[in-house]
Amino acid sequence: MWQKLWPDVPEEAVPITSITNGVHLPTWAAPQFQTLFQRFLGEDWKARQDSPDLWDNLHNIPDELLWAMHRWLKLKLISAVLDRARQRWSQDRVDAAQPLAMGALLDTEALTIGFSRRFTGYKRASVLFKDTHRLKKILSNVLQPVQIIFAGKAHPNDEDGKRLIQQVYNYARDPEYGGRVAFVEDYDLHMARDLVSGVDVWLNTPRVLLEASGTSGQKASVNGVINLSVLDGWWFEGYNGLNGWAVDEKDSGDAADYDNRTANAIYGLLEDHVIPLYYDRDINGTPHGWVKMMKESIHSNSPFFNTARMAKQYNDQFYIKALEYRSQNK
Repeated sequence: MWQKLWPDVPEEAVPITSITNGVHLPTWAAPQFQTLFQRFLGEDWKARQDSPDLWDNLHNIPDELLWAMHRWLKLKLISAVLDRARQRWSQDRVDAAQPLAMGALLDTEALTIGFSRRFTGYKRASVLFKDTHRLKKILSNVLQPVQIIFAGKAHPNDEDGKRLIQQVYNYARDPEYGGRVAFVEDYDLHMARDLVSGVDVWLNTPRVLLEASGTSGQKASVNGVINLSVLDGWWFEGYNGLNGWAVDEKDSGDAADYDNRTANAIYGLLEDHVIPLYYDRDINGTPHGWVKMMKESIHSNSPFFNTARMAKQYNDQFYIKALEYRSQNK
């Protein structure tokens, strides 16, 4: 990107580089997970959070304990969604369809996908609805049901983003989806925390090469939520084949074709991998394969995609060198 400013310097020697964003783990890890980390990683886990060796102890957490904690956080999320829907119904006297669209029929036992972020065109919030017949079949499976929670806001000047919200909201109101699609209104920091710790899968569908970073998926991963994302932004670095699922469809320049291929790839992953793994339980109801992937999500992503590592890299690669250069050239 900057080669033209240093035409006589080899590309690898251009003095501008990049540092990947990270999230503040003590803010975004649910309190229950922080207690678990203190117990199994050590009281000093926050100070050592960017040390990969620290997170090796994560595998000592019993599957049943991790799953029980995740289920509690999921119940907390759905309870918060139901409370908002109830308040909308009782205080504002809205039409009955609105609380239903806000998630009044959500199921605490169903595989729950979260899509929560700024609504704008390139993030393609409605791409999952490209084949409504196939999606309805996935959502309405009686034995292995799936539900999707959408949340987010559009910039006041982004008319396309507002239209996307309206589209998703209309899908949530549609009885043919059986209450399996919800759009949470009044998205705020509290709901964001509940979502990144309470859903089972974090969905991200940006148009490839347009995602700057996508830190919401990083927030989800520290809570054991598994990412299913287009291979772009931070997920291009974070995905290792064992810690989630990647959609590796290239943009052909034809928007409709690209959206269809992305949607079909997601449907295929859900049908062939995500749903069977989630519902593969032992006699006590613990999905050990799923929990294994949850652990890998935390283990592989937490030591790198955090602000401690990010700040150290800025300091070591930029700030110290800048100070040294200034002191040498006074």
